[in-house]
Amino acid sequence: MLALRFIGIPKSGWRDIGQNKMSRIDFLYKLTSTRSMIYKITLIPGKTTYIFFKKLAKDLDLNASKLQEAYDALSKYPEAGIYADTYHLPYGIKEKNLISYLLNVSERKYKQLSIKAYGDYNQSIWLRTLTIASIIQKEAANYQEMPLVASVIYNRLEKNMRLQMDGTLNYGKYAHTKVTPKRIIEDNTTFNTYKYKGLPPSPIGAVGSHAINAAINPAKTDFLYFMRNKEGVHDFTDTFRKHRKNIEKVR
Repeated sequence: MLALRFIGIPKSGWRDIGQNKMSRIDFLYKLTSTRSMIYKITLIPGKTTYIFFKKLAKDLDLNASKLQEAYDALSKYPEAGIYADTYHLPYGIKEKNLISYLLNVSERKYKQLSIKAYGDYNQSIWLRTLTIASIIQKEAANYQEMPLVASVIYNRLEKNMRLQMDGTLNYGKYAHTKVTPKRIIEDNTTFNTYKYKGLPPSPIGAVGSHAINAAINPAKTDFLYFMRNKEGVHDFTDTFRKHRKNIEKVR
């Protein structure tokens, strides 16, 4: 303890002090002078926990199943409980501690956003917001389209129409699976918005601030349809007749 008064006080975090034998003084010096070992991870908007945890397990030498188990036990939301953002983690962190940290940071962020938008933080209301935001995240070609996609979702819900959006079928392990007519026919879960009316039971992937903002503040339109054009963005229409014309343009 007397030596630390002269050498310095070690900061919290994991450090690489090497594997060679050293004296007590050298050890204390290493402990106080080396930088923390930090790993930077980014949860990309739209990515599912299934895919995210597989990458985390590979990069940090962790167990993907344990990560998922910890998430299922601690998260308030079946999906999107971790906010899409960049995080800095210490090397050597265990699965449960890692998930607990990510969820706590995300929960604070969600609470802040919810209070700003709604005046309070109601979990059932926020679950609906996250679910809509996750569909927007999957469907929009860019940030500018997000409020327009949101308007289509709300307009269809108001008219009791099926959403019929491919992105809702990109849940869990199907995050990067192309949605084909065969897939639409065979998927009998309530994530299949071609078969079932209303929103999916929970979010379909991680969401970022732009998608959340669009879910809270959709554009005011009469749009009910959108079709990706040859430029890679969407044409929005208010009637099926116009939508059919957009389909023909792509063909």
